[in-house]
Amino acid sequence: MNIQVTEDPIVYFNKQFVPLSEARVNVLTHALNYGTAVFEGIRGYWNAEQDELFLLRPVEHYDRWKGNCGIIRIGVGAPSAKLAEITAELIRKNHFTTDVYVRPLAYKSAERIGIAPDDQDAFTIVVIPFGSYIDSTRGLQAGVTSWRRIQDNAIPARGKISGAYVNSVLASDEVRRNGYDEAIFLNESGHVSEGASCNLFMVRKGRLITPSVTENVLEGVTRAAIMELARRELKLEVVERPIDRSELYVADEVFFTGTAVEVAPIIGVDRRPVGSGQPGPVTSELRRLYQDATRGRMPSYRSWLTPVYHPAALDRVA
Repeated sequence: MNIQVTEDPIVYFNKQFVPLSEARVNVLTHALNYGTAVFEGIRGYWNAEQDELFLLRPVEHYDRWKGNCGIIRIGVGAPSAKLAEITAELIRKNHFTTDVYVRPLAYKSAERIGIAPDDQDAFTIVVIPFGSYIDSTRGLQAGVTSWRRIQDNAIPARGKISGAYVNSVLASDEVRRNGYDEAIFLNESGHVSEGASCNLFMVRKGRLITPSVTENVLEGVTRAAIMELARRELKLEVVERPIDRSELYVADEVFFTGTAVEVAPIIGVDRRPVGSGQPGPVTSELRRLYQDATRGRMPSYRSWLTPVYHPAALDRVA
């Protein structure tokens, strides 16, 4: 799904709050020509009963973003807590009272030809209204792409490095042209890695299994949240290990997780039904728990949430 920005929201660009229409870069910008940028994705959820918008783990997301920026030596001077406050101020300036998606982007900003990077860095933060990334209510059909997942010693997959997402674009384009909703990558070892823009879990013989971070996966914040919910709320054993492609064919359940996709059931892989061919009970329960936790309906997870409009709102979470 492509989310179009139809208004002209206020964004943070060049250390100022400006309309999106004024946030422009030169066509010779290093990041545009060579993919030298790192982005992040953060969700914010509107709770109408509390008249509050909750940012989901913003400091944790910004910590990851800054760490990943270091991989290609992009400096972001602001502390993560300050970045979270800038994000909250953007939401207030735009008067958003709906679910939102936050897109921070740090990039090499030199305007020239030449691949060698320098220390000219910049960053921007954009917040837009954002509903469902993809309608996964009835489950998704996934296909294993012929494109292999990028390797850590080529372009590290654990960070959202912009140039690396050509890998995901190729995979996504291939499987959609073949009639699937989403791609599943294998790594160079032939093991399951992740989706084109999301992590992957399977349920097999009563255990929740996901590829380890050494299988060239993004170190997902949502991935970690689902693992915590599975252990604490469902008392499931969670295992990180290699997954063979054929295991997906015999799994009881398979699902994607990610900031944009949230929790998305997979009901078929390579035109083979997963389990009953319907969203499974573990997936459905984790989906419900995640929705409740991220919308301020579970007091045990209030530490995940940063209220935007009323800082004392967490005291009223019920």
